Amino acid sequence: MVTAGDAIEIYKSAVAAVQPAVLMPGVLEMDEESVRIGELVFKREDLGRLVVIGAGKASAAMAGAVEKVLGEVIHSGLVITKYGHALPLQKIICLEAAHPVPDENGVLATGRMLELLSGLSGQDVVLFLVSGGASALMTDVPPGVQLEEVQQLVQLLLSCGADISEMNTIRKHLSQVKGGQLSRAAAPATVVSLILSDVNGDPLSVIASGPTVGDASTFSEAIDIIDKYRLRDRVPLGIMDWLKAGVAGTHAETPVPGDPLFDKTHNFLIGTNKISLAAASAHAESLGYCVHIVDDHLSGDAEKEAVRFVDACQLYDGHRPACLLMGGETTVVVKGNGKGGRNQHFVLAALCVLQSRGVAITEYPVILSGGTDGSDGPTDAAGAVIDASLAAALAASGIDARKYLLNNDAYHFFEQAGGLLKTGPTQTNVMDVVIGLVWLNSHLRPLPHHSPDL
Repeated sequence: MVTAGDAIEIYKSAVAAVQPAVLMPGVLEMDEESVRIGELVFKREDLGRLVVIGAGKASAAMAGAVEKVLGEVIHSGLVITKYGHALPLQKIICLEAAHPVPDENGVLATGRMLELLSGLSGQDVVLFLVSGGASALMTDVPPGVQLEEVQQLVQLLLSCGADISEMNTIRKHLSQVKGGQLSRAAAPATVVSLILSDVNGDPLSVIASGPTVGDASTFSEAIDIIDKYRLRDRVPLGIMDWLKAGVAGTHAETPVPGDPLFDKTHNFLIGTNKISLAAASAHAESLGYCVHIVDDHLSGDAEKEAVRFVDACQLYDGHRPACLLMGGETTVVVKGNGKGGRNQHFVLAALCVLQSRGVAITEYPVILSGGTDGSDGPTDAAGAVIDASLAAALAASGIDARKYLLNNDAYHFFEQAGGLLKTGPTQTNVMDVVIGLVWLNSHLRPLPHHSPDL
């Protein structure tokens, strides 16, 4: 029989593979004569100040890894991470702020970071550590706009189903550090960014809102996204006025790719979801599973993707137990007033599909969906997992799973039923991993010709 324990082991292997302590030593090196960061080599005799900055859920762990290798030459530094994610560091200050909705501490920390970048010379090097969550943690507010208005906007974007690229297009045009503008703040120093990707396809201009990457998006596109989700009447007036002024040319657009501003900026991608999927695949194979990657670019509505994943589980026709994998990030349109996150919602939706199709409890696959950062929405869970034993307990309890799904209340459902996946902060972030474990095909009920949808 397939077990939830195996799925959790596979998930943990995916997370372990993208730990900063694993990834960073491969891109950092120092000896008596030189310092290597990524593909760049700096002679120590020519190196000015090395200033380390960073933002994101993994920034504290990334900073710790930098200190282990380059501690001797670090002049100063500051990283901003999510509450509960700080780690003790030697030379680099570690500050905490709110995520995903920014707060005053994020604004203050970003101000302190910019102070570190003022007055740098052409011989100085800024090492920028980037990971998921940085768009919220590294926060500034444009003139004439209140932080409360930005917070309200973020809440609207989180609940309307906008994807991360759309959200970050708007964020870039409400900031003086995002969309390549951090490179301007650090000039004339050399800027080197080491990046953990939490975005499908790893587009550097989208990850963390691309603080050191040229940006082709515009104020007009930011307004188009607001209109796409019919939010114009709900977006605070100060924000709409700022964006409209940008369209009119009152505010400069973000610096575009190829701008000479980026001549001394270098961006290196060091960790991705594909690395996590490869590790999950290897561990599943070591446990005896036949591995199938269903989708390594998971996106779109969580409920629709849950239906597709259940389809894949039911259609598996191999002769060995299988591990089906997805990697990426879904979205959820919030219609209820419950508590949860996209991973918990995905698993609850999958459970509802299995129930609606009348799948026998003994034939349930194991389905786990978890954020590699250990955080799923505004909860203390990384995600959730279901298996046959949970399904049996549900049948006995009479808990109505669909009622919780409709209220976007997956957290309280799994809190009652069991199945919450809790890891605490993992100190990394490369989106989500979905794991399905399926027993031999002879034990599976054929997929209905007309499958009930959610």
